[in-house]
Amino acid sequence: MTVREILKMGDPRLLRFAKEVTDFDSDTLHLLVSDLLDTMRAANGAGLAAPQIGVDLQVVVFGSGEANPRYPDRELVPRTVLVNPVITPINDATDNDWEGCLSVPGMRGMVPRFTHIRYTGFDPYGDPIDRTVDGFHARVVQHECDHLWGKLYPMRMTDFSQFGFTEVLFPGLVDTQDD
Repeated sequence: MTVREILKMGDPRLLRFAKEVTDFDSDTLHLLVSDLLDTMRAANGAGLAAPQIGVDLQVVVFGSGEANPRYPDRELVPRTVLVNPVITPINDATDNDWEGCLSVPGMRGMVPRFTHIRYTGFDPYGDPIDRTVDGFHARVVQHECDHLWGKLYPMRMTDFSQFGFTEVLFPGLVDTQDD
């Protein structure tokens, strides 16, 4: 199990655009995916993007198929490895909801996102993925893919009066990795 360091907001590497993966089913890609999954699990994350561990490739992992202690009341999202993603909103409908981020530890903010999206891309073997989703699943995908384009959730916020420390906003909620 290789748990990698998660970069934190302020690190300029989080602001870069990630490169497309061109070498599928390679040892390098499979090792990256394994490290992303191990790191996400260790930090109780709902997802993790390669740039968050300092790798400039368009690879995200998300979901677990089981309840997440950082988001205990959210629907389950299937564990997914998504490479070279493309997100297409189904319509213009958006909603605001609380988000946290492993690169912005201990904080939450109210973020607008499309409510219903289609995402396409590939698995690590180069097989296509094409899903239409809504709710928390759609929010997680949009959040993780933002990392591939140099965006952190505070950059999407419109009302900073709804941004603060998780321990103040949601007392008792688990929001940090175990040290």
